[in-house]
Amino acid sequence: MVWRLFVLLALISSAPVYAGQPDHKRIMILHSVGREFRPWNEYARTMRAELDRQSPWPLDVQEHSLVAARSADVNSETPFLQYLQALYANHLPDLVIVVGAPAASFIQRNRAQLFPATPMLFTTIEARRVQHSALTSNDTVVAVTHRFLVLFENFLRISPDTKTIAIVNGDSPNERFWRGEMVRELKPLEGRIEIRWYDKLPYEDTLRQLATLPSHSAIFWYQMVADATGVAHEGGRALTRLYNVANAPIFTHDDSFFGREIVGGPMHSALGRSRTAVSVAIRILGGENPGDIKTPPSEFAAAKYDWRELQRWGISEALLPPGSEVYFREASAWEKYRWQIAAACGVVLLQAALISILLYERRRRRFAEVEARQRMSELAHVNRYSMAGELTTSIAHELNQPLGSILVNTETAALMLDSPTLDVSELKEILSDIRRDDQRAGEVIRRLRSLLKRAPFEAREIDLNEAVGETLDLVSGLAHARGVTVERALSAVPLPVKGDRIQLQQVLLNLFMNAADAMAHLDRARRRIVVRTARDRDYAEIEIADHGPGILAGKLAEIFEPFYTSKPSGMGMGLSIARTIVEAHDGEISAENRSGEGALFRIRLPLVHSSALAAS
Repeated sequence: MVWRLFVLLALISSAPVYAGQPDHKRIMILHSVGREFRPWNEYARTMRAELDRQSPWPLDVQEHSLVAARSADVNSETPFLQYLQALYANHLPDLVIVVGAPAASFIQRNRAQLFPATPMLFTTIEARRVQHSALTSNDTVVAVTHRFLVLFENFLRISPDTKTIAIVNGDSPNERFWRGEMVRELKPLEGRIEIRWYDKLPYEDTLRQLATLPSHSAIFWYQMVADATGVAHEGGRALTRLYNVANAPIFTHDDSFFGREIVGGPMHSALGRSRTAVSVAIRILGGENPGDIKTPPSEFAAAKYDWRELQRWGISEALLPPGSEVYFREASAWEKYRWQIAAACGVVLLQAALISILLYERRRRRFAEVEARQRMSELAHVNRYSMAGELTTSIAHELNQPLGSILVNTETAALMLDSPTLDVSELKEILSDIRRDDQRAGEVIRRLRSLLKRAPFEAREIDLNEAVGETLDLVSGLAHARGVTVERALSAVPLPVKGDRIQLQQVLLNLFMNAADAMAHLDRARRRIVVRTARDRDYAEIEIADHGPGILAGKLAEIFEPFYTSKPSGMGMGLSIARTIVEAHDGEISAENRSGEGALFRIRLPLVHSSALAAS
């Protein structure tokens, strides 16, 4: 009943579709196993694509599969034969393309009943499976050549430690033929490796055994059309199941299986073979006699490998044959993010260059600061020497008093020694006075030497009250000589600051002498300088006020600039040096006119947290 159904369907579908359209070409493709089986599905896909690409005519392509090829039962072919006879009874194909050895055998056995005069193209068939005696002048063959020893030796080259190779092959008639051919071809490997066959087992048992192969093993996948129980296994799914359990690398003969499970090697190219076969088909449809078209059997294509599988099984690329291609290589971080990495490196280099420039500029600035401080120190030293001349009268006055006292006491002591009655206690008082006056003179000289000494900037914690008091003592003679009254209003608590005592005293001397000069034209009664120290939160303040004419309103912003002076013989460096010294102590100096008369200079220096300050 099945064959009657085939005949009925054939009669229905054999209506004259292309009547009146002789420019159309009708092609029948007969597959050996089925389009759902790999590698046949890959050949069917590439062949149809090449037909559409190469054909200059509209094509009507019908494909059929010889399902009976999965078993050895020849009688199962009869219904299929009757189906084809009915389908093409009224409209024979212009060309029959036969894919694979089982389909070629079927067509040659039944050619007289089916298509005695139709051109035939036999393709995707191994040269040993071609029945040359049954070929006619209306036939041509595009065959391939399997060289199993080449495949196995190539794999042993890239994996030289391999000791065992398991061959996965089905038990259909075609697969049995190829077992015999492989056994014969692989005889040279006897004694070198162990070859295990898995064609006489249900596929489930095969998978269990292939999951526990010994170390240094490999698997050669041929195909699995039907296992020993006759169960058909679609090539793609069967290979994927094997891949999921296998503990050894897998290689094969056909690149239709390449792309995930297979390590690779020399293989037949489905695309290359399909292009060759379709090119021959187009020539036949164009009128060439098939028997005149001779195509030599194709060999394995250049070796290609799956980078992922090479990595998985630790196979070095250095062992691959020359000219091999490696596919699916994972892009390196540089290849994936080349522009991002380049941009990041550019930013890093730019930052490094900027940091280098900043460090260089910082070094230059620090060097300039040190050099400027040295120059400032030298200039301040010169300034102190220039002030020393003006302090001569004050220094002489300071020294004359103790030296005069020493002279008087010495003469008195000499007279007492000549007296018949020596008063020892009075003599001791005289000697004590001499010692005190000597210490007083020595202190004056020490202060002068300290002022004139050339020494680098040395910041120490000092009491600002003491520094101010010493300075006023030093200029007391000058004040007396110029008729200037000095009023002191020093803070009752210590004012600890961190700084260089000599340089700060130089600032005070400069301000004091400027104030004295400003009042030189006034009456003695009006020549008064008020010096005050105080604490203002975290700062110590010094104020020096005079009763002179003050500072011109338009010049307040310029008086600390270099070379500005209101004195006819002044150099204009005193206040500039004073500002530099104060700023070097992280302080501030300012000037203003008093509400009454005269000028007021204010110095603010940061206090340090010392025990004396805490006690206050």
